[in-house]
Amino acid sequence: MSRAVETGPRRSRRSGRQGVWGWLFVSPATLVLGLFLLLPILMALWVSLLHWDGQSDPFTGGETDFVGLDNYRELFTRDGLDRTLFATSLRNNAYYVLFFVPLATGLALTLALVVNQRLLRGRGALRTTFYFPSVTSTVAVSTVFLFLFQGSGAVNGVLSWFGMKGPNWFADARGVVWVVLGGLGLVDPDHPSGLLAEHDFLGLSWFEWLSGPSVAMCTLLFLAIWTSSGTFMLIFLAALQDVPRELEEAAALDGVTRRQMLWHVTLPALRPVLFLVLTLALIGSWQVFDMVYVMGQGAPGNTTLTPAFLSYQSGFGEADYGQGAAIAFILFAIILLCTGAQRLLLRERTARTSRKAVR
Repeated sequence: MSRAVETGPRRSRRSGRQGVWGWLFVSPATLVLGLFLLLPILMALWVSLLHWDGQSDPFTGGETDFVGLDNYRELFTRDGLDRTLFATSLRNNAYYVLFFVPLATGLALTLALVVNQRLLRGRGALRTTFYFPSVTSTVAVSTVFLFLFQGSGAVNGVLSWFGMKGPNWFADARGVVWVVLGGLGLVDPDHPSGLLAEHDFLGLSWFEWLSGPSVAMCTLLFLAIWTSSGTFMLIFLAALQDVPRELEEAAALDGVTRRQMLWHVTLPALRPVLFLVLTLALIGSWQVFDMVYVMGQGAPGNTTLTPAFLSYQSGFGEADYGQGAAIAFILFAIILLCTGAQRLLLRERTARTSRKAVR
C-alpha cells in the first residue's frame, strides 16, 4: 500500500512542531552563547562610548561620562600620544601579519608533506618533534628566548663562531628594511630625509611606516612561527591523508612530475583546509598578546607594541577602559575585513580555476 500524502494543514502542523522541538534542543547552547558571548560584547561596546575608570557601574551613570565616538576620534583624527601609539601598534602588527601568515603556513605545509611520505622512516617521531613546540607554554618558551637572544646569549655565541657579531636582539629598535638598505649603502638608516621624513600618516612619518619590523619584532616572529607551525602541520596532515590515492595514481600514470603533482593535484584538494589555516593564522596574528607581555611589553621603543596589548595597557594599566574597549573593537573590525578580503580572493581564484578547467 502506498503511503498517504500529507495534506497542507497537517504538514504545516508537523513542521511547526519540529521547529519548536528544534529550538528547545538548541536553547541551552543559545542561552550560554548569548549570556557569555553576545551580552559581554554589547556591554564592551557601550563601555567604548564612555570615559570610564573601572571604579563605578558603567550602566547606572554615576561618575561615568558618555563621550560618544570621542575614544575613536582620539585614535584616528586627534594629534597626540594616543594616536601615535595606536598607529605604531598597527604598523607593528601589520608587519607581523605580513611575515607570519605566509611563513607559518608555508612551513606547516612543507612539514606536512614531509611527514606524509609513506616510505619515510620514523614518521611518528618526526611528527612528535615538529608538533612539540605547539604544546609548550608560550610564557615558558618566551622566557627561554629571552635568555637565548640577549646580548651574551647562546645565539650571539654561535654567531661569533662564524666571525659575526649579533645585535642585542630585544633592545634593537631599528627597522630591518632600513638596516639592510643602510648596510648596502643605499640609504642612511639613522637620518631619513626627503618625502619619507616630511609626510606622515596617523601621526607617523612614512619612514616609520616603511622601515620594516624591528629586530626585536623579528625575534618574536621567529618564536611565533616555531610554536605555531606544528598545529598547522597537523591540520594539513589530516587533509593530506584524505586526498584520494586514485588521483595521485592517475596523475603518476600520466607522467606528471612531483612539482606538477603538488600544484595541480595536492593543493587543489587542500584548498578548503588552506583557507582554514590562513584564517586561523590571520586571526591569531592580529591577536598576539602573550609574547609581547612577557618579552618587553612593547619595548624597545614601542616597536613590539600591538593593538591587543595596547588595549590591555589602556584599560588595566591606565584605567581608561573606554579607550581600551575602542581599540578592541577597531581590532575586531580589522580582523573581519582581513578575513572577508581573504575569503573573497580565494573564492575568485577558485572561480577562475573552475572556468579554465571548463574551457
